[in-house]
Amino acid sequence: MKVILFLLFVGFTALAQNTYNLIPLPKELTPAEGQFVIKKSTSIGYSHADFAPVASLLAEHIQHASTFPISAKVSTAATIQFSQNNSLPEEAYTLQVSSKKISIQAKTGKGAFYALQTLLQLMPAQIYAGTQITGAISIPNVNIKDEPRFSYRGLMLDVGRYYFPVESVKRFIDLMAVYKMNTFHWHLTEDQGWRIEIKKYPLLTSISSVRKESMLGHYRDQKYDGKPHGGFYTQEQVKDIVAYATSKYIQVIPEIEMPGHSTAVLAAYPQFGSNGDKILQVKTKWGVAEDVLFPREETFEFLENVLTEVMALFPGQYIHIGGDECPKTQWKESRFCQDLIKKLGLKDEHELQSYFIRRIDKFVTSKGKKLLGWDEILEGGLSPNAMVMSWRGTKGGVEAAKQNHDVVMSPNSYFYLDYYQADPKTEPIAIGGNLTLSKCYSFEPNLPELTAEEAKHVVGIQANVWTEYISNIAYAEYMTYPRALALSEVSWSTKESKNYTDFKKRLTGHLPSMDAMKINYSKAFLSQP
Repeated sequence: MKVILFLLFVGFTALAQNTYNLIPLPKELTPAEGQFVIKKSTSIGYSHADFAPVASLLAEHIQHASTFPISAKVSTAATIQFSQNNSLPEEAYTLQVSSKKISIQAKTGKGAFYALQTLLQLMPAQIYAGTQITGAISIPNVNIKDEPRFSYRGLMLDVGRYYFPVESVKRFIDLMAVYKMNTFHWHLTEDQGWRIEIKKYPLLTSISSVRKESMLGHYRDQKYDGKPHGGFYTQEQVKDIVAYATSKYIQVIPEIEMPGHSTAVLAAYPQFGSNGDKILQVKTKWGVAEDVLFPREETFEFLENVLTEVMALFPGQYIHIGGDECPKTQWKESRFCQDLIKKLGLKDEHELQSYFIRRIDKFVTSKGKKLLGWDEILEGGLSPNAMVMSWRGTKGGVEAAKQNHDVVMSPNSYFYLDYYQADPKTEPIAIGGNLTLSKCYSFEPNLPELTAEEAKHVVGIQANVWTEYISNIAYAEYMTYPRALALSEVSWSTKESKNYTDFKKRLTGHLPSMDAMKINYSKAFLSQP
């Protein structure tokens, strides 16, 4: 009897020592006793060519962390085995860790990639450092069955306000991949800068990509640094970034703003605005500009030519056209616009914007793509094929879902990561607001206003990094992490498993891994409830 009790005690002690600080939380996790230890005899095998890049990536991590060589090869009997299971959904996987073997099953390379991210999080934190680990590389035994709650799990980076070098953009994508986010929304154009090469319109890069100065301090201070700021991505660089993201199973959605937020365009091509003789400069002040694109035929020709080049660079399904914050003052004062409203039988300028978006939607659809826009595209009537990104709360998303349109929820009060995350007196300058980690985590995307059938149109969630006050990748990381981890869990894990206390505990245990990745994260959440 004493022996049995002793064995039980040893078993429970080993089990208690196994911790699983996983983010996002898997759908099903069954703890187990013991550990798998990586040794010289450890082998990595894969049964399907789709898994070769993922298996090789695992081998690369282990190679950097260990003192012995290891590589991945075609096999069905390796000690770390990637196997195909066609019965699983595309992004799902199973991960079984025992003391003798690690078995990963997935239908696609994408599922295997997410399994790898989970496996790496189970390893010692130093696995992320790319340097040799002192001692054994051990992995706690566990059985996991996992798949995401939503198909769209996104982060947006605004490079219109501040240009981020290619390596910084790749770094942003790297960290997204660790936490199973799969959509990078790249905000490429703004009043304050145009950031993508369009060969047919070279002035967009020679003029529209550079502003003479940037704001210093808060908007209310009305101070400027007197330094020109500019930069753009060549089409070859765009292709490189898209390919890089694709290798990490992340789709890239470009955003080309219209008809508002287009002062940078009009600085180079004023004929597409209210007055072709008006001399404009790339905007230096943050905020919304009155100068907007006009719905003339030559404007549509320009935009179609631009989008043709853009669509050739981005193989994904979606093209984001903005559609937000478009002042109507110039349209109200324009004889051309008022005559066009009458000619088309429209009610007002809001319906004129809807006409504008419908024209672009028809073109985008004709090219086999799908239009995505901020929730202002609902005003005046929603274009037939459009998907809506709801940022002004959830109302626009609810309205679009009730009209049977797909929706990405991105409410500013939960997921605008340019907001302060603690007392402004203790934080670097930000745009304002108050968005703690717990507030981010509290968002529930399936809303009571929607029926079960309507809720199916909510395809995912996105957080946004607007950069009026964020001029480099280090500060972008500080504002993004750990709040993006709340987005990761809310969009991946089940509604029933949501528990902020548990999330915070796992996150605290995961911090050594974030340190190893040299993420410049905020620690404000540690002192918050």
